[in-house]
Amino acid sequence: MKYRLLLLVLPILIWSCEPRELTEAERWEDTASRVEILRDDYGIPHIYGKSDADAVFGLLYAQCEDDFRRVERNYIWATGRLAELEGVEAIYSDLRANLYMTESEAKAAYESAPDWLKELCVAFADGVNYYLATHPEVTPQVITRYEPWMPMFFSEGSIGGDIEQIPTRGIRAFYSANEPDVMALNSLEMEKEALLDEPKGSNGIAINGKMTASGNAMLLINPHTSFYFRPEVHVVSEEGLNAYGAVTWGQFFVYQGFNEKTGWMHTSTQVDFIDEFVEEVTEKNGKYEYQYGDESRAVEEFQVSIKYKEGSDLKERPFTLYRTHHGPITHKKDDKWVATKINWDPVNALIQSFTRTKLNNHDEFKKMMDIRTNSSNNTVFADSEGNIAYYHGNFIPKRNEGFDFSEPVDGSDPNSDWQGLHTVDESILILNPGTGWIQNCNSTPFTAAGEFSPKKEDFPFYMAPDQENYRGIHAMKVLNATSGLS
Repeated sequence: MKYRLLLLVLPILIWSCEPRELTEAERWEDTASRVEILRDDYGIPHIYGKSDADAVFGLLYAQCEDDFRRVERNYIWATGRLAELEGVEAIYSDLRANLYMTESEAKAAYESAPDWLKELCVAFADGVNYYLATHPEVTPQVITRYEPWMPMFFSEGSIGGDIEQIPTRGIRAFYSANEPDVMALNSLEMEKEALLDEPKGSNGIAINGKMTASGNAMLLINPHTSFYFRPEVHVVSEEGLNAYGAVTWGQFFVYQGFNEKTGWMHTSTQVDFIDEFVEEVTEKNGKYEYQYGDESRAVEEFQVSIKYKEGSDLKERPFTLYRTHHGPITHKKDDKWVATKINWDPVNALIQSFTRTKLNNHDEFKKMMDIRTNSSNNTVFADSEGNIAYYHGNFIPKRNEGFDFSEPVDGSDPNSDWQGLHTVDESILILNPGTGWIQNCNSTPFTAAGEFSPKKEDFPFYMAPDQENYRGIHAMKVLNATSGLS
């Protein structure tokens, strides 16, 4: 199946020497004329564009062709508008989104981005909007127009702050304490979540040329996700982009896959990248303050109004939200306010994620990893020069080991604050081990390369609380007894 994205552009008479700025529809058509989408026998889209931005435009168009509803729902959820679709029960998911970034903050983040990233964000929005313009039979459920700042919200998850790690139960209990039966409902929600939870995880294996029939390094990419969780794509531009792999619905980069020179695989990690800070909050003259060392600081307060569907009507509920320098207030512990701090740096998360798809070797890959915005992943790597590598986590806060960060810590003590981030060289990294192989199956990094694995005692506990599992044990058994792999 082969087709080009083209619309007929009628002749335009120009009565002035001054070049006329293209209308939005003309800009979409102009970009579409530089994009080609070929689908192979399996329906996989192979997207070709003159520039990276052209390729992103085509990538989003192809994703919308394949499953617009999944693209749509991810942005309804990420931008905090899920209650407009699903009703009152989704209010606290929307509240969580706003606690970490409001629409105005997303717009400010977009404006602070480098020009090349802004171009990709514009191409993202144009690709979705062009799809909707050319498919009038598709009716959007909530978002009728996509904007370039929206990817700032959806830099979370596996590449950013992983906001889903923060339960909405505590948010609901804190911000709607006067609702009837909140705690009972929370208990029911917890039981329901436990019943619906499905096993998760992934397997990543890299082997060097000494173990392969070809003499080249090989990479096994084996994500354990729901069947339609990520589509498979191939995206190419004349600016050096040539990446094949899995893309999360609505994101404009290959999340895990390979190009001509490098391959990268992500597995879920247990690295501790989220902390809770118990705040000493007092009220003075109608305003809240919290203690930090010897000083009292003002609690940041801001207003949001969450829209929600009730029957055929759209209603609104106002909230006052709170933040300290540790992060948003997300729940209470023994009647004290708790702030939850996570990685939230959407511009750099998007820079890291797109840059990763265009690298040539391990040296470039390691430099990219030092951007350090990938929260919840380990990374297994191989390149065409024969290198294999493993990174356990990426965004890892430095902590004062005098505190037990597996529990909420005293936010009034400045010594409990994060002390920056661990560099890549300070983190758990394996490069070209003597085994000739590296495996990670959501298991401990201390057996990832057999006898050449890093030593547990050399690292803080919070870097690798991961335990061994049977998949890891089986992987080592297979890899220790094999050669000549094809």
